[in-house]
Amino acid sequence: MKTKGGSQDSPHHDGSKLYVSNIAPLIGEKLSLRVRVPNSYIFNEGYIRVYEDGEPRTYQLKLEKKLKHERWFKVAIRVTNIHTLYRFVFVGEGKYEWLNAYGLSDHDVHSNNDFHIVAAPETPEWIGKSVFYQIFPDRFAKSGKVNLQPDWAYPREWNQLPRGRSKFTGQELYGGDLYGVEEKLEYLKGLGVNGIYFTPLFPSQSNHRYDATSFDHVDPVLGGDKAFKSLMKSAKSNGIRILGDLTSNHCGAGHEWLNTAKNNPNSKERSFFYWDKKIKWGYVGWYGLESLPKLNYASKALRQEMYEAKNSIVRKWLTPNVGMSGWRIDVGNMTGVLGSDDYHDEVMHGIRNAMAETNSQAWLVAENGDFKASDLDGLGWHGAMNYQGFMRPFWNWINRNPEITGGFQGLPFAMPKINGSQLVSSIKEFNASIPWRSLTASMLLLDSHDTARFRTVVLGDRKAHTAAMTMMMTYPGVPSIFAGDEIGLEGSWGEDGRRTINWDDTSKWDVEFLEEVKKLISLRKSQKALISGGLRWVAIEDDYIAYLRETKNQAILVLVSRNEASINVDIGAFGYSIDETLYGKKIRGSKINFSSKSAAQGIWQLKAL
Repeated sequence: MKTKGGSQDSPHHDGSKLYVSNIAPLIGEKLSLRVRVPNSYIFNEGYIRVYEDGEPRTYQLKLEKKLKHERWFKVAIRVTNIHTLYRFVFVGEGKYEWLNAYGLSDHDVHSNNDFHIVAAPETPEWIGKSVFYQIFPDRFAKSGKVNLQPDWAYPREWNQLPRGRSKFTGQELYGGDLYGVEEKLEYLKGLGVNGIYFTPLFPSQSNHRYDATSFDHVDPVLGGDKAFKSLMKSAKSNGIRILGDLTSNHCGAGHEWLNTAKNNPNSKERSFFYWDKKIKWGYVGWYGLESLPKLNYASKALRQEMYEAKNSIVRKWLTPNVGMSGWRIDVGNMTGVLGSDDYHDEVMHGIRNAMAETNSQAWLVAENGDFKASDLDGLGWHGAMNYQGFMRPFWNWINRNPEITGGFQGLPFAMPKINGSQLVSSIKEFNASIPWRSLTASMLLLDSHDTARFRTVVLGDRKAHTAAMTMMMTYPGVPSIFAGDEIGLEGSWGEDGRRTINWDDTSKWDVEFLEEVKKLISLRKSQKALISGGLRWVAIEDDYIAYLRETKNQAILVLVSRNEASINVDIGAFGYSIDETLYGKKIRGSKINFSSKSAAQGIWQLKAL
């Protein structure tokens, strides 16, 4: 038995527009689906197996055209349901092989990894051309215009390091504010990013603000609503969108809802929480924490407050007079789930519908750390922070620092070391379980405010960091850089990684790396194949990988090695030669053949032979 994919003798199909005539069809619409088959792959008959009203149907593939290196087959189907699941089968003398979203298999497969089209409006168009920059507001930039010192805080000098795992964790206040962010918009524009993802901006009793005391205003410690309004105006004029961060799962112990509920057992707010006299503080906290009261979505009044009402929290921040472009949902997979209660899907769909009604172009991305495929079925979150199908396996592959445990997997052992085949298998496992549209709407990241810094993961290796940044900027999805990564900031875990940027003394900035990041961001935003192309693996070796991003009018090859490697890729076998080197090693012809003494990368525009 075998499962393969990404080789020159394998048929290929993915959910991109090169293969699917409409990735967001209406029910009743006819679709044309295409399959690319190398001439070296011999078969007698090919079929699509598609579900219509839950029943499997088969239709024969027809030859569309034959080229020097490959043939294209097509088939027409009618969209019968919201979810269209399909796969292809090829039969011949001694051949019986299925092609699904995981790859080509010579044994029977099931529908969990079928290709998946969703009859729902397309995800926001603008995210395909976006590169985001994640800002932890307390640590990015300090204007000096805000000097509030809340009673919970331990003030900290700007350029001091966080004190790590201690009683100060979550309470150290460096004084970053939104006026400071506004002052650095020119820097961000010069970097090339066109989106900012802010961790929460709401008032709270911590520096991370995941324990909101109100969802109606911006924290005065950050400059309040006035600073936010000023920032939004400046960001818009600079072509930069703003993504907010919402804790739909919980609020903070100081939240006005909880205070009202405690003081008035007959209040509607009382229904917002889970009460338990056996718990010291009387209510259920997320992860058992007093500081994070778990929200109870059995309450219709809570649903109204959070997302259903016209002036609800989800909606009002997305209205034109406020102007945010979407939400990142904290611990999205845990929202609405406690014991026998499971309101998760209702809440997720409610948030999605509220956003679509308020701003059809708003982006909904969830933290879905312990991945649940049904959350990304095209009707829930548009996408997830792609820890499972990108960051975690990439950390494990490029692993230089195994003592950084588990790659944000919550595992109590050293990070494993995997080879290229294991890396791609992990990636395909994720990709195959969701529609293509959910992959491309997911946030790509090498690290975040919750993890070690990637520069520390690779033990300070700039070349490895450049190779990793190359992959993040060329892979399907929405790239997101954690503030300071572009200058080589380090950190061994979440709090340690939440370091400030020294704007006054740039002598310790990795300016060489900064310039490379700028080049890569520019390519990501300007090349059509990187914006909307498919994904086809062409080389999978222990120490290097290569893949194609292809549209109707452009093909780009990306190669990334994790360390020293002898690289040999014959792109001629796929019917291509190099037309132009876009980044990295300058190469001509159809064969990529060089040795590298360190991590390396290349991005090449191709032409058909």
